[in-house]
Amino acid sequence: MLLARTRLLVATLWAGSLWAVGYLAAPTLFATLSDRVLAGTLAGQLFTNQAWLSIACALVMLVLLWATQTSTGGIFAGPAANMAAKSRRTLLIIVLVMLACTLVSHFGLQPMMATLRAAAGPGGVMEGAAKNEFGILHGISSVIYLVQSLLAAWLVVKQ
Repeated sequence: MLLARTRLLVATLWAGSLWAVGYLAAPTLFATLSDRVLAGTLAGQLFTNQAWLSIACALVMLVLLWATQTSTGGIFAGPAANMAAKSRRTLLIIVLVMLACTLVSHFGLQPMMATLRAAAGPGGVMEGAAKNEFGILHGISSVIYLVQSLLAAWLVVKQ
């Protein structure tokens, strides 16, 4: 029971932080700051912090799922044990896909976007020649973040 409640707490922290950063804090920065380069820099730092929190939450969830593993599954187990094993597998898949989203975004797309920002100079990436490439990377990153956010809702509900 304690492990299940801890899983719910971690899933809620993870989902809430994703939603707060991606759909509240970052848009607020761009809406209130007149300097879009500064807003982008601050949002980038928020997303970096969010990525590390996501990695930590994923690792904790994996440990908690491993700790609640039952060895009573299989064809001779009762329906309740088989449903618990299936639910655990579903949660495991959700956590692993969410972790993959974080890793692809943070270690794949974000470095490429940072390189474009650094090469753009003080005017910002949206003023330079890399505007289209940055836009494509930003769009891919946004879709991945949306998928991760929807999976987070599913993760909370499945607890």
